[in-house]
Amino acid sequence: MKKSTLINSEISYLVATLGHTDEITVCDAGLPIPDEVQRIDLALTHGVPSFIDTVKVILTESQIEGVVIAEEFKTVSQSFMMHCLMSLILKSHAVASRLAFSMCLMRSSRRRHVRAVL
Repeated sequence: MKKSTLINSEISYLVATLGHTDEITVCDAGLPIPDEVQRIDLALTHGVPSFIDTVKVILTESQIEGVVIAEEFKTVSQSFMMHCLMSLILKSHAVASRLAFSMCLMRSSRRRHVRAVL
């Protein structure tokens, strides 16, 4: 049995097979997902698991190079967005790496090349 924090087999496989510049998207149920992109549905009920818990668990087993945040995030919940950014910044300092941060409109994010959506 797997002993580490990340025990979801689909996400564990995804993380293990990510290469440089590969992207995954962590989102809520409202994001339209193209048919050709792998969908990993984690929802049990509204807000479970939480967005930040999902991100934190993924960070336990992956080295990220950058973060793209939807512009709409700061409009909907700027304080939550700042909490998420601080978590990511602390993680990057813990492993002595620099993250590239950028923002895009949610509707334009559909044109990005993404391996999977969680």
